[in-house]
Amino acid sequence: MRALIVDDEKLARRGLELRLAPEPDIEICGQCANGRDAVDAVRILKPDLLFLDIQMPGMDGFEVIAALQAAELPMVVFVTAFDEYAIKAFEARALDYLLKPVEDARLHDTLRHVRAQFERREALAQREKLLGLIYELTGDPGVRLENLLARGARAGGGGYLARLPIRDGRKVTCVDTSDIDWVDAAGDYMCVHEQGRTHVFRGTMKALEEILDPGVFQRVHRSTIVNVGRVKELRAHMNGEYFLYLADGTELKLSRNYKHKIRRFTESE
Repeated sequence: MRALIVDDEKLARRGLELRLAPEPDIEICGQCANGRDAVDAVRILKPDLLFLDIQMPGMDGFEVIAALQAAELPMVVFVTAFDEYAIKAFEARALDYLLKPVEDARLHDTLRHVRAQFERREALAQREKLLGLIYELTGDPGVRLENLLARGARAGGGGYLARLPIRDGRKVTCVDTSDIDWVDAAGDYMCVHEQGRTHVFRGTMKALEEILDPGVFQRVHRSTIVNVGRVKELRAHMNGEYFLYLADGTELKLSRNYKHKIRRFTESE
């Protein structure tokens, strides 16, 4: 298994590296000191396992999970020095969690769990659980897209939703669909990325496609919808796929099944 260690503390990274060194089936493929670099490293290095610190400046561990697409996410073991975060990580159904300073016996228990999970190849299902429970830590599942459709919650003349209501506990945030940069999915949960913020709620890609204006939003992967106007660069890959680069630096994959949509990103106004 290829493992990526993410922690803003150099000594913590080194300590975990030393403890993992005797494990013959684990190769440390990289280390990161912040969440943003971790997202990039996961996409480039494609590790099987992620040891992820929760409390980091800029982008914390939970935000790293939300920023990654379903197909990109490896198995996740949260690492934290704070009991309150460890409890939340456990409730979020992470594969496991480690409290700092990491104890050898606890690490060995975690690795047994990791190896069993690796054999079952359930990383994608894990992300759905993570997203669901992370959201439940902040509120109930929110407004389902199917219910919006049933109630005919649409914008005026065009027939497409202009504002997307997302429930967070007792508060409902109405996101202007024109502000949405991209959306990715994991099972019954949607991650809506809007001007540097991420909103998580229940829904399906099919339902979302029905209420978003196709002149603005296009599906480019089975789990990704993108605002066409946010795409600044398009690069071909040798396997027939393309990579889309948004204005904020986000990289998204346009899979071969959606190759016919390339013209949406290249045709002039």
